Amino acid sequence: MNILLIGSGGREHALAWKLSQSQRISKLFIAPGNAGTKNVGTNVDLDPQNFEAVRDFVRGNGIHMVVVGPEAPLVAGIVDYFQLEPTLKYIPVIGPSKQGARLEGSKEFSKEFMMRHNIPTAKYGSFTADSLEQGFEFLETLSSPYVLKADGLAAGKGVLICDELVEARIELTSMLVEHKFGSASDKVVIEEFLKGIELSVFVLTDGKNYKILPSAKDYKRIGEGDTGLNTGGMGAVSPVPFADQDFMNKVEQRIVKPTIKGLAQDGIDYRGFVFIGLMNVKGDPFVIEYNVRMGDPETEVVIPRIKTDLVDLFEAVADQSLDRVQLQVDDRTACTVMLVSDGYPGAYQKGRQIGGLDKVKDSVVFHAGTKDDNGNVLTNGGRVLAITSYGESIGEALEQSYANAQIVSYEGKYFRTDIGFDLKN
Repeated sequence: MNILLIGSGGREHALAWKLSQSQRISKLFIAPGNAGTKNVGTNVDLDPQNFEAVRDFVRGNGIHMVVVGPEAPLVAGIVDYFQLEPTLKYIPVIGPSKQGARLEGSKEFSKEFMMRHNIPTAKYGSFTADSLEQGFEFLETLSSPYVLKADGLAAGKGVLICDELVEARIELTSMLVEHKFGSASDKVVIEEFLKGIELSVFVLTDGKNYKILPSAKDYKRIGEGDTGLNTGGMGAVSPVPFADQDFMNKVEQRIVKPTIKGLAQDGIDYRGFVFIGLMNVKGDPFVIEYNVRMGDPETEVVIPRIKTDLVDLFEAVADQSLDRVQLQVDDRTACTVMLVSDGYPGAYQKGRQIGGLDKVKDSVVFHAGTKDDNGNVLTNGGRVLAITSYGESIGEALEQSYANAQIVSYEGKYFRTDIGFDLKN
């Protein structure tokens, strides 16, 4: 089987790494990929948003399946494009339709979906520039802190948490009137703040059946102790110790089942991953957000724990036979530590040479923001590498990842030294 994987980050390298282990793969292409993915497949210089170019490549290279890593092509409708093209409609694309992708593409849509299907979530209101005054009034009904979310995709930067009412009013005005996040904040969802501890639950669904994948927790802030600016993620741990059987039963009954059933009831074609961002509030799960793909860096700890052939799982998603595939999971803990460029999540330099990769032992290095330059690996993003290790405990897995984080070298390397600090015994 020839597979085209779309994307270029750490999530895609982890997916490519796992797919490449399947005996059923003939050729694996990654578009556009990075310096790490080229070691497990063939990188292709394709823009994932150029559907015509993707179509031509699929036709010309005998592709049997397309796996979409990032959210942008899904929100733009790549699944629908394939289904409407006579020569492509029989080639399965792992990912939801454009309508299904609105779960991530529109915060308002996802909140309305949760309300309609009685899925526990925070109280909210949705506002535009024309209803700014009503937005101010809604803020006054809430207690501090205040959560403001740009309705559309904002590259992971569209959520603000304000401690003071005055600050919340200023930021709401900045988002709606001054277009702080561009068109993504033409509409803003204001939410009640949920106090608890976050985790991520990932579900793979064929539209009728589902498999709950291992839980994970990521660490968004740039600074130690979860301080400083939000990032795309500085590390992750799987499984999450407090997500025990009792808690996960609540997640399945109150959230997963009504989500999958609700999608079907709403006539939404959804075959792919559902990322459910949760808050554990005194033992009860509440949905913070949906994403329509795997998270990053959570993929780098979830996928290494899956023992089942990923091709078998994806094929079952495509033909709606997921109930007939057994999901096998490694009992060990997996932890990843993200190496980033200094200055991130603000301005940073690219093109710095990376050394020491050949000296890493007993960890898997997933490339997030790298490029190949005539055999040299250079930094090419804010988040550069994810170093993942297994262990019998969080501490054991982290010790290995941190040992290798010291070995890898490049100018301006930075990483948090406290991943999992709130979970270790």
